[in-house]
Amino acid sequence: MPSYMSLFRYTGEAWDQMLRTPSDRAEAARAAIEQAGGTMESFYWLFGDQDGFVVFHMPSEEAAAAYSATVRASGRIAAHVTHQIVDMHSATKALDIANEMRGAYHPPGGTEAWRAEYDTIGPAQA
Repeated sequence: MPSYMSLFRYTGEAWDQMLRTPSDRAEAARAAIEQAGGTMESFYWLFGDQDGFVVFHMPSEEAAAAYSATVRASGRIAAHVTHQIVDMHSATKALDIANEMRGAYHPPGGTEAWRAEYDTIGPAQA
């Protein structure tokens, strides 16, 4: 199941409501994530320019997008940015695939006939 991390920042109104009526915001996030078929791994508050983050797993990109849309539609979140998390097993597989793709990539300014061995020749002589 794909993994995601969302950073969020509450609005002033949300902070006011949480002070007036404290509640477990992790459980609110968990309920929404589980409604979309996912699982929540962790929920933390932060010091700094973001108020917190949640790490979760969703069955699809659509489910992750639905969770993000639901949170943003509440009007109590000033910022909500979600990133897909890639574990080291998947990252290693991606690096293997990238290594195989090297010959097909043409760098900016390169010609259509660019070949990887050109990179070892060095700069053109004037």
